[in-house]
Amino acid sequence: MNLNSAMAKQRKVQLAAGVYAALATPRRPESIEADTAALLDYLDTVVRTGVDGLVLFGSTGEFVHFDTEERMRVCSLAIKRSRVPVLVNVSHSTLDGAIQLAESACGLGASGVLLMPPYFYRYKDEQIAAFYAQFMAMFAGQLPVYLYNLPFFTNPMSAALAVNLLETGKFAGIKDSSGEWGMFEALLALRKEQEFRLLAGHECIYLRARMGGADGIVSGVAAAMPELMVALDRACVAGDSLKAGRLNQRLMEFLPWVERFPSTVAIKQAAVARGWKQRHLAAPVDAAQITEYQVWLSEWIPQVLRESAS
Repeated sequence: MNLNSAMAKQRKVQLAAGVYAALATPRRPESIEADTAALLDYLDTVVRTGVDGLVLFGSTGEFVHFDTEERMRVCSLAIKRSRVPVLVNVSHSTLDGAIQLAESACGLGASGVLLMPPYFYRYKDEQIAAFYAQFMAMFAGQLPVYLYNLPFFTNPMSAALAVNLLETGKFAGIKDSSGEWGMFEALLALRKEQEFRLLAGHECIYLRARMGGADGIVSGVAAAMPELMVALDRACVAGDSLKAGRLNQRLMEFLPWVERFPSTVAIKQAAVARGWKQRHLAAPVDAAQITEYQVWLSEWIPQVLRESAS
């Protein structure tokens, strides 16, 4: 039985491919609650750009700032609103928390869930493998589950561990945010023998990865510049290497700014520059740097939007 048939037996869902925008999560002023009205307007705007799907409460969505009840409340509204498939990141520091979030996502109509290793405390590969095994024993069969490798912020998933987990046939695929080409090659080699969805999670290698066989990307950049990521992806699919190269160069201009700030700041500030309600940051950031960045964005964004539409 192939992967699509197996997943169809669980629920008729569309497996992830193309550009999935990892949405940022607007917050209410002086609060740790999400601003759901702003989120729904923002969601509509991103969907209209032609993205293939959305991800809620990933790293770009700053899931660590919200408790499980708030994450479930927001997902219930966003999934109902979306006209494209929605994946929900159900990662949690505990197995019980991940199960609770996953069961909620299933009941709300999500198209699948993303699950990273438990975070904050350090775990070895065999402990991470046991975590996933227990999760799947309790949840498998309800929705497609995608491994989520995010080594910058949590326990890294080695290539050997990722391959071993995918070889079980229990997972729909993997979102690899390592940006490491060696990791991608190991996953691609396995994909030649076994069907699963291979999703890039770091834009720095996306052009090469998509041309090399990746099924798509879960993109934080698409939370602010979805038009760029959609146009780049479509150029790759069409085999238009010249256009893909030009758009990728624009992407490479943006990524160094992301590295200059704490995670998500550059993406949320780019959204602000487009008039989207994403002003609330987790912690104060140097105002002079923000001003410099906004000046750069004022020229860069219009140019990129024109090139993406051409």
